[in-house]
Amino acid sequence: MLYKTLNNGVKMPMLGFGVYQTPPEDTARCVVQALDAGYRLIDTAQAYGNEEGVGAAVAASDVPREEIFITSKIWVSNMNYERAAASIDETIAKLGTDYIDLMLLHQMMGDYPGAYRAMEDAYRAGKIRAIGVSNCYPERLVDLCALAAVPPAVNQIETHPFRPQHEAHELMERLGVAHEAWAPFAEGQNGIFTNEALAGIAAKHDKTPAQVVLRSLLQQDVIVIPKTVHAERMAENIDLFDFELDADDMAAIAALEDPSFPKIFDHFDIDTVSWLLNDLVKTQQLGGATLY
Repeated sequence: MLYKTLNNGVKMPMLGFGVYQTPPEDTARCVVQALDAGYRLIDTAQAYGNEEGVGAAVAASDVPREEIFITSKIWVSNMNYERAAASIDETIAKLGTDYIDLMLLHQMMGDYPGAYRAMEDAYRAGKIRAIGVSNCYPERLVDLCALAAVPPAVNQIETHPFRPQHEAHELMERLGVAHEAWAPFAEGQNGIFTNEALAGIAAKHDKTPAQVVLRSLLQQDVIVIPKTVHAERMAENIDLFDFELDADDMAAIAALEDPSFPKIFDHFDIDTVSWLLNDLVKTQQLGGATLY
């Protein structure tokens, strides 16, 4: 396994297992299988509704807790200091553990500065080993890194061959923030698993297009968290350490960048943002903590 040393000295596995859209009733089984396959980074979130399943799998596994790196994320309905602080404790309880290895702000919306301060306090209290952000665009990341008492260790953003995020990656390197990819397979869009260039590289190395995609991201110093509910895919996605892509391979993959490929989640689309903020609006209407 490859590890990334974060800006606070914590070591994070660079290849993990994501449980986005994994049904709660299947999560424990999937995570146990992932741990058995060798994964040590498990990525969940409050919004996924399956933190309890992750916790049950960790409790049932023979892998010691200290060898497992658990990430979760604070959802938009908890975006102020008070609700974020409470939600961190709720996540710890649902996971059945004493601490979270990495906590992220899931979306940079609402009173995210207040929520970030809650993560900083939880970090100082030893409840969280590292803190960071997700879906954080460059201008907000620069601002956050300049003003935060505890700088973000990770930024998790959409990253795949069609949107490699080279400029964002360069900025994160300059700021000392680790780049983590969500949707490394572009959620199966744009024919990624049958792409001719990827298939050719895969045949050259006796691998699959999926393995080529993940390996290329690792070689660019990007953390990856592919998801699947199938044990055979779990084994395939972690089998990345017996080959290396050469300069020609990496150039061919770089040529797949497609500025016209639509963002999987467009944070500049009014309807998308309105949908994301719906939970926050409902929280306020139900008498939750006031925003700002």
